[in-house]
Amino acid sequence: MSLRLRGRKNIRESLEQQPELVVLDPQTLKGRWHEFFGNDHPIHIECGMGKGQFISRMSVNNPEINYIGMDIYDELIRRGSEKARALWKSEKNADNVPNLALVRGNVELLDEMFEPGELERIYLNFSDPWPKAKHARRRLTHPRFLEKYKHVLSEIGEIHFKTDSLTLFEFSLNSFSNTELQMRNISLDLHRTEIREDLVLTEYETKFVGQGMPIYRLEAVIGKEVQAAHRRKVAEDLEHEMRRVHVKDEEE
Repeated sequence: MSLRLRGRKNIRESLEQQPELVVLDPQTLKGRWHEFFGNDHPIHIECGMGKGQFISRMSVNNPEINYIGMDIYDELIRRGSEKARALWKSEKNADNVPNLALVRGNVELLDEMFEPGELERIYLNFSDPWPKAKHARRRLTHPRFLEKYKHVLSEIGEIHFKTDSLTLFEFSLNSFSNTELQMRNISLDLHRTEIREDLVLTEYETKFVGQGMPIYRLEAVIGKEVQAAHRRKVAEDLEHEMRRVHVKDEEE
């Protein structure tokens, strides 16, 4: 979703005063993100974090994972920092946010911010659908972006993608398929029967679900290790089903 934002005065100064949370020059940390977080925990990034509800909640729910929320707007980084601090204060009674970095950056430069294999998961939540065909290259699931994701994701790397746009989802299915990425957990209506409490909702998602709109979601497995694990699980599930059918046939 595209936004026009009117930021507060002195917003840049406010961000510069939060170096433990806000990263304004992410290229300087390429290959050094574990050093920034002070541990070797996995790193997950949300490209286009909006107001930060999703990434803040994820950081609270999963302290054993390092999270990065990235956006190009200073105002969204500011709002995200306020939301994250408030959430950690209310739920963890903590004045700091130890496993989250809010980054001002552009997805176009992702490979300038991260070394190969430095990330374990990429979240694409309700990205701008860029509905006109002439803007297809700007869609964050375009093959040219998928190649960037492959470059920075590890051997167990994954992409988790959600959107309310059917046309973007159709485009993305073809894009993932054409780049020979394995997909799993594909849903054409994520909250069809009830809200998926096991998944953190974004601001947009909460709004759209409240309006009865379907949410489209999939996971793409990138790294060789996770692809191999996925193939093993598919084979095991198929074998289990064949055995079940065979037993049922014998009983009949």
